[in-house]
Amino acid sequence: MNRLFFQPHQAGLSKVQAAEYTLKNINPDVQFEVHNYNITTVDNFQHFMDRISNGGLEEGKPIDLVLSCVDNFEARMAINTACNELGQIWMESGVSENAVSGHIQLLIPGETACFACAPPLVVAANIDEKTLKREGVCAASLPTTMGVVAGILVQNVLKYLLNFGTVSYYLGYNAMQDFFPTMAMKPNPQCSDKNCRTQQEIYKKKEAAQPKQVVIEQEEEIVHEDNDWGIELVSEVSEEELQAASGPIPNLPEGITVAYTIPSKEENAAAEETVAESEESLEELMAKMKNI
Repeated sequence: MNRLFFQPHQAGLSKVQAAEYTLKNINPDVQFEVHNYNITTVDNFQHFMDRISNGGLEEGKPIDLVLSCVDNFEARMAINTACNELGQIWMESGVSENAVSGHIQLLIPGETACFACAPPLVVAANIDEKTLKREGVCAASLPTTMGVVAGILVQNVLKYLLNFGTVSYYLGYNAMQDFFPTMAMKPNPQCSDKNCRTQQEIYKKKEAAQPKQVVIEQEEEIVHEDNDWGIELVSEVSEEELQAASGPIPNLPEGITVAYTIPSKEENAAAEETVAESEESLEELMAKMKNI
């Protein structure tokens, strides 16, 4: 984050304070509420949940969306736990340690997979990620990759809040190949988060209560446009001729059809006109034809 907006005169400030000052200079009409604390502690977590529930533009109302831009799994799991318990929609984002890939993800409790439904190996194995840090080694950082991921995240937020375009459930970014994979993940019925399982049941009941829409497919009638020349499209082959030129239809599984059939050789031979054999030579036959 410091590589995106920290300025030299802000040295010594926390990230949230520096972010507030920088953003206020860009747009002084935006209201900011800054909390510089660790959300993974019990007291701070409760306050964090309270601000989600009551920190909307109208005091006492819930917020519209949570955006996760944290840099560790412990904080992500805390956000995931809070949003699952409150049924709060949120978006998660991140950049890999090699700084050449990243992703964004929309998480709707009960409808899509939460962060605990398909956790990274570090989370699934209960590994303390602090033990993975090597002394003197810092994760790579490319502000360009962070800028791309941040831009994709904000674009997705605008589409979601303003209701336009297609909102991505998951969109990745691979800077090495300029590859943008996208997919949607369903929630895990055996998710380790009990609130996620509860939200799944709530979503199923809500879906079951919705009236089912029946889609009736109707074949469109082929209409030939009129033209000034009186030209009509008429098949030169009659139905009888098509039937005669078709072969037997094989037994196929349901849903599979053949584009055409080949008539058997016996039927062809019977249908074709044959000329009676003659003992006359070719020269004699040619002479007869000339006289016709």
